[in-house]
Amino acid sequence: MKLTWFGHSAFRLDIGASVILIDPFLTGNPSFKGDAQAATAGATHILITHGHDDHVGDAAEIARRTGAQIVSNYEICMFLMEQGGQNINPGNTGGTVPCGDFTVSFTQALHSSGTTKDGKSIYLGNPNGLVIRHKDAPAIYHMGDTELFGDMALIHELHAPKIAMVPVGDRFTMSGATAALAVKRYFALEVAIPCHYATFGLLAPNPDDFVAGLAGSKTKALVPKLGEAVTL
Repeated sequence: MKLTWFGHSAFRLDIGASVILIDPFLTGNPSFKGDAQAATAGATHILITHGHDDHVGDAAEIARRTGAQIVSNYEICMFLMEQGGQNINPGNTGGTVPCGDFTVSFTQALHSSGTTKDGKSIYLGNPNGLVIRHKDAPAIYHMGDTELFGDMALIHELHAPKIAMVPVGDRFTMSGATAALAVKRYFALEVAIPCHYATFGLLAPNPDDFVAGLAGSKTKALVPKLGEAVTL
């Protein structure tokens, strides 16, 4: 499996026959310096954790261009279908949906979800974390935007993820120290990848507190370089 981080919470996973984009915020992302079409080439699926613009990102354009399947909650799928993303696969908290050679399970996340259009607020369902299962990879958990919560213990019990993308930027999500506490207390991860930091001035400028918080634990803190594929 190859993982590429595009900044913020945007990732690309190349697993088997699938090219999975998660929260593809590329256009307007100050951290992303690459070519959006090259970064998303061959996409088969677009997974979206919640409806904020910095997570939905380029999903509609990518879906129209590539035909990639949009996997998200019902409200986001309907919203993007109106923008030309016709290949949708909706789910919701607690459910699991088949996606060809992998599955996606929707977990709880403590956050909000919505956007604005023509000056009006649009509700886009509850926020989620996403657990990806593929026969050629360990279970992968993208936490979405969230605070620490006690039912993370149940996510571990039900899904046993070994790799996780963890928001650490503070203000809108967990801080690095809180995120490290969540990882150590509730999970048995092999690799934890910090995200949702440094994109904007309001966020933590680096993941140092998260990395320091995991020092000495059994979980490796992996901080990938922007745009470079990492083999896991």
